[in-house]
Amino acid sequence: MSSASKKAKEIEDPGSGEGVEARDYDIEIQKTLEEIDGCQNQIDGLNEKASDEILEVEKKYNKLRKPYFQKRNDIIKRIPNFWVTAFVNNKEIAEILEEDEEDALRFLNKLEVEEFEDIKSGYRINFHFDENPYFENEVLTKEFHLGSSGDPASQSTPIRWKEGADLTKRAKTKTPLKGRKRPLKHRSFFDWFTDHGDPSSDEIAELIKDDMWPNPLQYYLAPDIDIENGVEGDGEDCETEEEEEEEDGGGDDGDEGGEGEEGDDSIVVVEDDVDEEDEEEEAVNDEDDGVNEEDDLLVDDEADREDGDGEEPE
Repeated sequence: MSSASKKAKEIEDPGSGEGVEARDYDIEIQKTLEEIDGCQNQIDGLNEKASDEILEVEKKYNKLRKPYFQKRNDIIKRIPNFWVTAFVNNKEIAEILEEDEEDALRFLNKLEVEEFEDIKSGYRINFHFDENPYFENEVLTKEFHLGSSGDPASQSTPIRWKEGADLTKRAKTKTPLKGRKRPLKHRSFFDWFTDHGDPSSDEIAELIKDDMWPNPLQYYLAPDIDIENGVEGDGEDCETEEEEEEEDGGGDDGDEGGEGEEGDDSIVVVEDDVDEEDEEEEAVNDEDDGVNEEDDLLVDDEADREDGDGEEPE
């Protein structure tokens, strides 16, 4: 904390645009700043204490979760290709999977994430494999920990590839698929496994540890979940609407010529004929009405005359 005699940093005067020196903090402000600093130190101390207690709680629940993770792995073994299906259904992991690597991961029978006793010091990911035509290892482990300098570091099990089956060499000879974006610099899954260039930002490891491992079932069931949520149904609705619009558009085009015109003309002609017939009937009726009215007038005149002739003068 600066003393009362220490002057504040120069600030820019928005009016003049030149740097001017602010006045010294007065005694009251200086005391207030020192009180704020004291409160902040207490808050920081509580935050550190909370972090330590949270770590202790996490350690406790890691031990409580462990038997359930083991039980879940035993159940998963009953489902063929569970883990490779979950990996393929995860968009980020799927982006770095080559076809040959998918075949190799079909032999993956168990996945484990183990946090160290001191959680802050690191964790390891264990991949357990059945006997396969690619490598001799039964377990492949990639580990993340704090190095001697305190910086994150990683290491992994050397893969004992069988003759002609090194998938890292095969991946390097292939050109990336068009439109495929790979996270970081990894071109394939086993490239990621053997790479230790930047462990502090290993997105794939963090994804497996914090997302895949806690709940792999959500990825195994991903397509079914999409169907339940109506994802595919929405697509079908869109396609149906587009087809209906195309059909409507086709009808509009047909109105401009061909059968459409004949259909419209025939309707108009029928309506015109009906109107003309109605008009003719009305005209005939009008003529009949006129004739009848004239006859009625003549009859009335004759009746008046007869009445007039028949009357005797007084």
